[in-house]
Amino acid sequence: MADKVALPLLLPNPPPSKPLFPVFHHQPASHSSPPPPSLSSSSSSSSSSHISPILQDLLLPHKDSYSPQPHLPKSTFKSRSRIGRSRDPNRGKPWSHHRLSTQGQRIHDSLLHPEFDASSLNEILLQLFETSPEGLNFTSESVSLDISAIIKGLVFNKKNELALRVFDFVRNREDFASILSSSVIAVIISVLGKEGRASSASSLLHELRNDGVNIDIYAYTSLITAYANNGRYREAVMVFKKLEEEGCRPTLITYNVILNVYGKMGMPWSKIAALVDSMKSSGIAPDSYTYNTLISSCRRGSLYEEAAEVFEEMKAAGFSPDKVTYNALLDVYGKSRRPKEAMEVLKEMEAGGFAPSIVTYNSLISAYARGGLLDEAMELKTQMVEKGIKPDVFTYTTLLSGFEKTGKDDYAMRVFEEMRAAGCQANICTFNALIKMHGNRGNFEEMMKVFKEIKRCECVPDIVTWNTLLAVFGQNGMDSEVSGVFREMKRAGFVPERDTFNTLMSAYSRCGSFDQAMTIYRRMLDAGVTPDLSTYNAVLAALARGGLWEQAEKVLAEMKGGRCKPNDLTYCSLLHAYANGKEIERMSALAEEIYSGDIEPQAVLLKTLVLVYSKSDLLTETERAFLELRKQGYSPDITTLNAMVSIYGRRRMVSKTNEILNFINDSGFTPSLTTYNSLMYMYSRTEHFEKSEEVLREIIGKGMKPDIISFNTVIFAYCRNGRMKEASRIFAEMKDFGIVPDVITYNTFISCYAADSMFVDAIDVVRYMIKNGCRPNQNTYNSLVDWFCKLNRRDEASSFVSNLRNLDPHITKEEECRLQERLSKKWS
Repeated sequence: MADKVALPLLLPNPPPSKPLFPVFHHQPASHSSPPPPSLSSSSSSSSSSHISPILQDLLLPHKDSYSPQPHLPKSTFKSRSRIGRSRDPNRGKPWSHHRLSTQGQRIHDSLLHPEFDASSLNEILLQLFETSPEGLNFTSESVSLDISAIIKGLVFNKKNELALRVFDFVRNREDFASILSSSVIAVIISVLGKEGRASSASSLLHELRNDGVNIDIYAYTSLITAYANNGRYREAVMVFKKLEEEGCRPTLITYNVILNVYGKMGMPWSKIAALVDSMKSSGIAPDSYTYNTLISSCRRGSLYEEAAEVFEEMKAAGFSPDKVTYNALLDVYGKSRRPKEAMEVLKEMEAGGFAPSIVTYNSLISAYARGGLLDEAMELKTQMVEKGIKPDVFTYTTLLSGFEKTGKDDYAMRVFEEMRAAGCQANICTFNALIKMHGNRGNFEEMMKVFKEIKRCECVPDIVTWNTLLAVFGQNGMDSEVSGVFREMKRAGFVPERDTFNTLMSAYSRCGSFDQAMTIYRRMLDAGVTPDLSTYNAVLAALARGGLWEQAEKVLAEMKGGRCKPNDLTYCSLLHAYANGKEIERMSALAEEIYSGDIEPQAVLLKTLVLVYSKSDLLTETERAFLELRKQGYSPDITTLNAMVSIYGRRRMVSKTNEILNFINDSGFTPSLTTYNSLMYMYSRTEHFEKSEEVLREIIGKGMKPDIISFNTVIFAYCRNGRMKEASRIFAEMKDFGIVPDVITYNTFISCYAADSMFVDAIDVVRYMIKNGCRPNQNTYNSLVDWFCKLNRRDEASSFVSNLRNLDPHITKEEECRLQERLSKKWS
């Protein structure tokens, strides 16, 4: 399989191909098309969202619909001061501009008067081009100063639409080129960006250039900011590169804005560092905004070491860290699962005279929750309440997500109920966490209820909602649903971005569609999306599921070569790749690096060791990893505990299994379907095999939906003990649940009938499975041939093989020859 994998990461120039999803590509504003007739005329386009059958059946039985905007609407952006923004000397004060003429001041005031009539705008503005009351004739310079001050004053007073109309008025004059100043153009570009009209801003700049107006760095910086604030990062970078090519020298603010864009895009740290070096070499020294931006840029890649270096450089350069700095650094440690370092930052922050805020505590709680230290996270919530800081929706959602990830669903729901009781309204992030929780447990009915609740709470599904649905269906191996949700996401107007691509790769690889996952990766590069750490980890996870450890090692080497810094999830994927590729020695060598501290033994790495060793059925190694996890002070999650139940259950170590089960119940974990399936497996191999069905009844009684493994295990338990009537009853119930029997189901019946010399019944099962569209495999016919031989029924065996084509018309000649050889070897 490895020779069929063509990873663009390893190929500098992947071959061009037709886009898989044409709507992925933003269409930049055409430079040949004329600008809109009026900048002030608002145009809105609404695309109706058609609900696909998958969402009708699963999520929206009453066909409720909604129409999210293709690009995030203004209301979805967090209200916070943007890094890199220049300080306005008028902020917090009445608008004043000493360069306004007396007439200009009078016109400015009349436009802001409550009784101003918009229909008289042109008449009022024309006064600027007449002789003033003082007897002075207008000049281009004086009018330019007045127009600039009037527009800025209107924007200051939040009269953006009126400011755009004033600009339109000037644009329609023949002498506009001599009147419009560079600063007012930058203001208008900024206004258009805030209105979500970045494409109009780009078209305007292009037209002004064609008309001979000088476009300076401030206008370009405003356009970059407009694109960035509307999430159109690639276009922001294109503008930056264009201004550099034209020899336009960036300012400090320009660099701050584009550095922020690089961080949002998840650019490799080497590229961010190179941009900072270029900035310094051009004689521009970083300011506090720059350093804060750089620290924030470390969040996505969990670059806590780089963030700490920037923090120290900032202090060495003479800048005192402020609350934004500390909170950004805390956030980096939170994303990196470094609670100890986060607490040290809190201490330094308080020592510097900065009282922790809700943002501070949310970052700290995130650090502990991500590390699985939920008791500590809850203690922090208690502390913040004691200090008079009220938890907000982000506090509750972080805790809810933390409990969900560890498998403590009851605790997660308690957090949700506490949040509602406190009068804190859920946001879309909360609903996304609940969708993930129910979806990951296969509880699609509850997931549907949450999805409907979104609309009732007047929330709008966002890109994360869709990505969560993709991940849920992918994790459950529902590839057709993955494709359906993806189509519906595009139909709803959402443009896939990096996280969507990463989620799709993970979803398809979980469904076993490795080639499709790699196709998505190629399309991601074709769409111009820059891979980040999450992308590399998604590719590694796909390789790991196929056991392609050699390719995984190459990807890791490339990451270490400067693409991006590997993290704990990277090494987790490598462990899975070794396990699935049966490379036990390599897996153990990597484990020793973790135990020795060469690779820091983070909780997720130790949990993965438990998982891969359990999957490889290595009991001693599994127990060592589990003990190391506890020794390091980390709490196991439900996945880790399931791995222990699985390996003890496979070995029928009932007392050990019960120890883990007691721990699960005493610690408040919610047993998953995997837990119950492992229990059924254990009982099915013991003298207490009837308990397998008891566990099945417990699953159904709790409202969980058993899967095919559940039913196959119980069928095996009864067949193995000659209880064919009970096995048939479970088989019928399995079909009533809508679960289609697979080849394992049928082979269990065939083998047991043959073992009891009931060959007629066994062959009837073969006939039945073929009729119902299930193809027999080698094990199907092997069990019949082998039992014929064991029971010394040679003639019947020869007759069965010779006449097999009558039973199975689709059997190949090669399979017939294989069975003849097997029969001959058995007799010889």
